[in-house]
Amino acid sequence: MEFALIVGLIFLVALLYSSVGHAGASGYLAVMSLFGLQQSVAKPTALMLNILVASIATWQFTRAGHGSWRLLWPFVVGSVPFAFFGGSVQLPEQSYKFVVAVVLVVASLRLIVPNQPNEGETKTCSRSLSLPTGAGIGLLSGLTGTGGGVFLTPVLLFFRWADTKIAAGVSAAFILANSLAGLAGQLTHRGGIPNVAWTWLVAAGIGGSIGSYWGSRKLSTVALRRLLGTALLVAAAKLMYEGFRRS
Repeated sequence: MEFALIVGLIFLVALLYSSVGHAGASGYLAVMSLFGLQQSVAKPTALMLNILVASIATWQFTRAGHGSWRLLWPFVVGSVPFAFFGGSVQLPEQSYKFVVAVVLVVASLRLIVPNQPNEGETKTCSRSLSLPTGAGIGLLSGLTGTGGGVFLTPVLLFFRWADTKIAAGVSAAFILANSLAGLAGQLTHRGGIPNVAWTWLVAAGIGGSIGSYWGSRKLSTVALRRLLGTALLVAAAKLMYEGFRRS
């Protein structure tokens, strides 16, 4: 029963996240935290699922004409080395829970609060901004086992460096690069892939395929995104509670 519930939740997370160009790592971490999985299992598993779903989302959004290599590459160049380093670091379990809780709160707000539509022309992003921004997001994504899309997408939209669809396509490719680097760092210093990761790939792959096709061509369902955002807040509260209880 527990296994079936986890599979269903991973499918739902992949479906909804991929519809906005994300791969769902913060959602996978939330699911795993609710079932008590430790950092040594949760972090590499989330990265594995992220790589699969981000690959699908990147292909779908690019095929639909929503990619931008010119905007993407400086963020990737800045992020990848730091994502690799972050992936090789094993934070104390209590610190890890607090950091992931912060990521979950940001991710929940990203889902609950609707994007403001970009009106007018977008602006050009300078490398002096994109490189350090990518580095900071890359480090955080490597430390937590996420891809960084929940941070990059709002930045792209807030500074008007991309419209909503381009931001989703760029974020999907950015997540893929960071997740690969983070997993490489994890494997270099922390051993292999947990067995449970392989059993959940099918659910994530199906959900990611449906969601990214839907999101790259149609509007996502606001009510479902808000429901998922609320679930992330619950998981964040659980992690915070566990961290304070052990402190």
